[in-house]
Amino acid sequence: MILYTLRRLGAMALILLAICAITFSVFYLLPDDPALDACGKTCSPERLADVRHAMGLDQPVVAQFAAYVTGIFTGRTLGTTGLECAAPCLGYSWQYTTPVWDLLLDRLGASASLAAGAAALWLVAGVAMGVVAAVRKGTLLDRGIVLSALTMTSVPVYLIAALLIYFVILRSELLPYPDYQPLLEDPAAWAGALVLPWITLAALYAAMYIRLTRASMIETMAEPYIRTARAKGLPERTVVVKHGLRSTVTPILTIFGIDLGGLLAGAMITETMFGLPGLGKLTFDAIGKSDQPVVLGVTLLAAFFITFANLAVDLLYGVIDPRVRYT
Repeated sequence: MILYTLRRLGAMALILLAICAITFSVFYLLPDDPALDACGKTCSPERLADVRHAMGLDQPVVAQFAAYVTGIFTGRTLGTTGLECAAPCLGYSWQYTTPVWDLLLDRLGASASLAAGAAALWLVAGVAMGVVAAVRKGTLLDRGIVLSALTMTSVPVYLIAALLIYFVILRSELLPYPDYQPLLEDPAAWAGALVLPWITLAALYAAMYIRLTRASMIETMAEPYIRTARAKGLPERTVVVKHGLRSTVTPILTIFGIDLGGLLAGAMITETMFGLPGLGKLTFDAIGKSDQPVVLGVTLLAAFFITFANLAVDLLYGVIDPRVRYT
């Protein structure tokens, strides 16, 4: 298992390096000029050249990329500006006039809170309702759950957010408009600000997990060892939970790892709709301002979470299913 983990970590490093190179190249090919954005529209050509030199943008793209990758591990001085960017240096946002890493850390708490709560909600609700639908296959309850899941998969995230804001906040006034506070500062305000965003982000994923769990559970419950367990007189609850659900969870974990790491797209919309100060809203604003260092930093952070989540899920296989062997 140790050798397997080391190989996966090496592959993870190569994947992140490739993503970094591709993303860096795409930004280099874009017509937006960070030096022009920093200098202003009335900037003279001579002043623009000085700004480009100060930011290090007049260097060959290979040299810029090498400096960027090196800065992640050792930190670096940004061009000739004299600005020090400590490791891990993911660049410098000239729009926010602060290192990208500091921006990410400042916004990570809200995004992590949103992702963790939504993931727990959709995993528990999706798997539980999927199991119920599979056990009650063909009944009115099963059809109602399946129909609800199909409906939810066709509703976009922004529409769910808009409906919740209108009916829960504006019309019925059951909840105030979210005013996010860090968990350690005000737990009640933290939870209150995230209830609707959790539901918004979890709804689509829960619907997909219902369908996935139901299909997998129906297939599992038809296996010979399930019939053997029933023939031995085991309670139906034990057959479903201990034997059926345990085998069903393995493929669900694979999808869960991918979904958990790739929450940024849904979080971007959710955080923007509810005004949460997270990475999604930061990315949305950075794209609108052509803040390339921030977008690149968020992309790398998201790629890291996706690859790390996949590794963690693969390692959990051995805990859930002892038959799994790492080679």
